[in-house]
Amino acid sequence: MDTLIRLQKYLSECGVCSRRKAEELILAGHVCVNGHKAQLGDKVNPKRDHITVRGRKVALKKENTYLALYKPRGFVSTMSDENDRKCVAQLVADVGTRVYPVGRLDKDSEGLLLMTDDGELANALTHPSGHVEKVYRVTIRPGITDRQIQSLSEGVELDGKKTLPAQIRVLVKEENRTVLQITLQEGRNRQIRRMLELFEIETIRLKRIAIGPVRLGMLEAGKWRKLTDKEIASLKKSAGIPVGD
Repeated sequence: MDTLIRLQKYLSECGVCSRRKAEELILAGHVCVNGHKAQLGDKVNPKRDHITVRGRKVALKKENTYLALYKPRGFVSTMSDENDRKCVAQLVADVGTRVYPVGRLDKDSEGLLLMTDDGELANALTHPSGHVEKVYRVTIRPGITDRQIQSLSEGVELDGKKTLPAQIRVLVKEENRTVLQITLQEGRNRQIRRMLELFEIETIRLKRIAIGPVRLGMLEAGKWRKLTDKEIASLKKSAGIPVGD
């Protein structure tokens, strides 16, 4: 028995647009199934039904690819660079399909970088309204006081706008260095480094160890792995994207 799927979900999976936008297209009369204008709530059989949007046939695209990459220091989070710097594209050249970084890690930082060809998920994860938590292990010097931790946790002003509350925990405290775990709900440019610079604290090493439900784990620098179905579903849920029918 062939499986029926909600029309707006099918349009999203075909890469036409998001589900919400698909609903708008259906309501506006721009979507047809077998030559008839579709109605919101319609289900389709992709193997048998002829579906068009504004007269153009819609076909199911190939399955998306989702990767976790350990970006080493010294690489920029772009697919190419006009200054001929090392790019993350070089690290995923053997994936077999073209994927793009979700957000960025600056050249001097390392750790978890998600890469995918799923534009809807990438946009949801990087949109300012999304607050998917990102966890970092940060080595600083000379040290940090409880008052500074409190100020950073409550939010500081960067570029005229206060940062969202952060979670900061001291992992290691030695004479010449301190290791922190910092959890952010946003991802502004070089945010952690700039926050610490406000208190004249130097960042020696910055490593992202988690994005939402996805953890870096034991992945080696410069290597990648495919996300599990459970990780993909959890990531979409964290980003506010419906997973089920």
